[in-house]
Formats: sequence, C-alpha cells, structure tokens
Amino acid sequence: MEDRRSELRLLLILVSEMLYRFLFYVRLVRKMKYAVIGAGAAGLAALRHFASGTYKDEIVCYEKTEEIGGTWVYREETGLDRYNLPIHTSMYKSLRTNLPKEVMGFPDFPIPDRPESYLTRNEILQFLNSYCDHFKLREYIRFLHHVEYVEPTSEDRKWSVKVKNLKENVVKTETFDAIMVCNGHYFEPFIPNLKGQDVFQGDQLHSHDYRVPAIFKDKTVVVLGAGPSGMDLALEISTSAKRVILSHHLKESILTRFPDNVIQKTDVVELTEHDAAFQDGSKETIDVIFYCTGYKYSFPFLSEKCGIRVDSNMVTPLWKHLVSIENPTLAIVGLPFYVCAFSMFDLQIRFLLRFWHGDKSFPEKAMMLREESEELERRIQNGLSKRHFHMMGTEQGKYYDDLANTAGITPLLPVLVKLHNESSKRFLDDLVHYREDRYRIIDDYNYVQL
Repeated sequence: MEDRRSELRLLLILVSEMLYRFLFYVRLVRKMKYAVIGAGAAGLAALRHFASGTYKDEIVCYEKTEEIGGTWVYREETGLDRYNLPIHTSMYKSLRTNLPKEVMGFPDFPIPDRPESYLTRNEILQFLNSYCDHFKLREYIRFLHHVEYVEPTSEDRKWSVKVKNLKENVVKTETFDAIMVCNGHYFEPFIPNLKGQDVFQGDQLHSHDYRVPAIFKDKTVVVLGAGPSGMDLALEISTSAKRVILSHHLKESILTRFPDNVIQKTDVVELTEHDAAFQDGSKETIDVIFYCTGYKYSFPFLSEKCGIRVDSNMVTPLWKHLVSIENPTLAIVGLPFYVCAFSMFDLQIRFLLRFWHGDKSFPEKAMMLREESEELERRIQNGLSKRHFHMMGTEQGKYYDDLANTAGITPLLPVLVKLHNESSKRFLDDLVHYREDRYRIIDDYNYVQL
C-alpha cells in the first residue's frame, strides 16, 4: 500500500512538472512581457538584448533614481534620499576602477581607446550613458519608479509587480511573463559583530557611506578588511588620517609598500571605549572603526513565494548563479563577483534569451538543485565558506564557458580572464602604482603591457 502511495506521489510530481513546462513553452509562441529591475550596467545589458528587435517582446525597466548607471552614479549625500529611500550608490569621490578598461566594456561595445587603462568613476558613467544612447534604451526606462513588491501569480504563472511612481506618489500593479532582477549588490552594508561594538565611544562608518578622506583628518583609524575597498581606502585616507591600521586575515602576502602612517595588523577581536584589541595580542587607542567589510545580497521587494532566499550570503536555490530553480521565469543578474562584470552581464542575458524564448529547455528541477548542491560542496572542500559561493576570481573563466556551452552562445574571450587575473595580482603587489599600468589586447588570447 505504501509503495502504491509513493508511486502516486511521484506521478503527481511528474505531471505537475510536465504541466508547468507545457504552460511555459505555450507562452513562448506569443509576445512576452518582461520587467527589468534597475538601470545600472546589468539592467542596461538586459534592455540591449531583449529590446534588440530579434524577438517581438515588450520590455519595461524600473529605475528608482532619475538616471542610469546604478552604483556608478556618485552622490555626496548618504543615508536617505528625498523620497525617504536608502541611497543606493557606494561610490566615493576619487574612485578609479580597479580593473583596466580593456576588460570592462561589453562584448559588442568596448570602452573607446584612450591612453589610460584605469579610468575614473565619471568616465565609466559616461561610457554607460553612451551605451544606453547608442542602443536607444532610455525609451524603455521608467525613471523614479521604485519596485515595492514582486510575487508570482498562482493562477497563470505570471508575475505581479507593485511599483511606486515616486514623482507622482502613485502606486500601480503590473503583470509580466518574466522578471530580471538587476538591482546590484553593493548597497546593503555587511557589518560584522565585534565584541564591545556597543561600548566603543569613537566613530563607526561603513565604506558605503564614505565619500572623501577629510572626515578622517588627524584621526587614528582601523580599516577592517583588506578586499579591494579596504586596500584602496586605507591608502586613500592615509593622506588625511594621522594613522591607519589595516586589519585583516589575508593568507597571501601583501607586497604593497604603504605610506609610513599605514600599518597592518591581524583581526580585531574586541573593542573597548577607546581601544581596539587585535588577535596578535596587541592593543591600540583609536578614533574610528572603518568597516570595509563588503555587502549583503538583498532583494527586499521579492516575496517569499518567489522561492529565493539568502542563506549566509548565498542566494539560493539558483541554477548557474542566475535562474530561480523554483520559478525559472525569475532571474537575478550579476551575482558573481571578482569578475569582468559588464561582459558577464551580457553573457548572462544572452543565456536567458535562449531559455526564455524556447531555443533551449531547462533541465528538470532535481537536476538543477543537484548541480547547485555539488558546486557548493566543491567550494567548501576547497576551503571556501557558503558566503563565498558567488565568488569567481580565477575560476571565472570556467563559469563563462559553462554558460556559453550550456546555452550554445558565443563565449567571452579568454584574454579577458587572463588580463583580469594579471590586474588582480598587480593590485596586491603594488597598490600604490598599479593603476599606472597600460594594456592593449592584441587578439582573443593575448594582451601586451605598454
């Protein structure tokens, strides 16, 4: 009897999945309506391909600010904007890219040639605006439209999107066939719990709210974290601060020679009213804790019914770090980090096009779940934690090739990964001068340093 019940349950699951796949592909024969959330680099890449004219789709992009560019838009204010929404950008005034322009363009729209390889934030924003204008994307963007809630509709497997027109203070709900979440992941600060955090009498600031070094004038500052932001900002604020203590647990040696007022120490283990105690047993009197500790993935507008959760900063369950396994017409673009971001966005969008338009079929749910689980297990065996699940770095080439091979689309050029890895090494070895390096890509596999 129990065996019979098990067989019936299995049959119901199979019928349910077959019905879902049938409904999914029936929708492909008619005009589809897509929503893109966010008009940063990922959102623009989505618009460029889904509005290219290859498919007769309707596409709408919601952008909660008044301009394109996402995190590349610099704003002096921090905290909340005039609509009482959190400031999205983490851009500081003097920022220059930590990757050369040769790996920062889009596959079909490279950054125009110029002598420097490492560009200013404003030059990247200008580039994104030229990309937007070249492909005539603004007509699809609804500026000052804040997405408040997204959930699947149970009756027809579509998506209900509740959006507030900030300028007119009007809320509407619209329906879509598929959703591309392109809201970025550099806006929700991650601040670790430190013993004594609540008793420390000095200032505590996250890099999300940093703009200029003058705020640290004549102060002793602990910079917590030696990722790209921590390294860069330790160097930058040393021009104003009396003393900078770069606290980290990097296993690799940092060969960079910092200015004399910058020292390196182990992790902070405890704070008192005026002091920081370090793992090596030392103690320092300090004025500021400067958290350069990264960001949390955050999707406050997704309902629980979307089937996406963030577990120890791993966004799951997702197929290929991109597609919701529970609801494959929902995709979160741009999660992997330490990547050639703009090119990766382009690749992910082209991948989605193939599946959402029926050129390729999604695997069974069980297979997608197994694939994600096996990748997590491999990463843990290699010494990474769950919170590093979306980190690519030297593994990024394998990810790009997997997307391209799975979808049968044009891959990214191998030279991008080679130059990205070279730049990352130079960053650690000579932070003070590496942005003076200049490169030129000479073919699909090779570059030269000028």
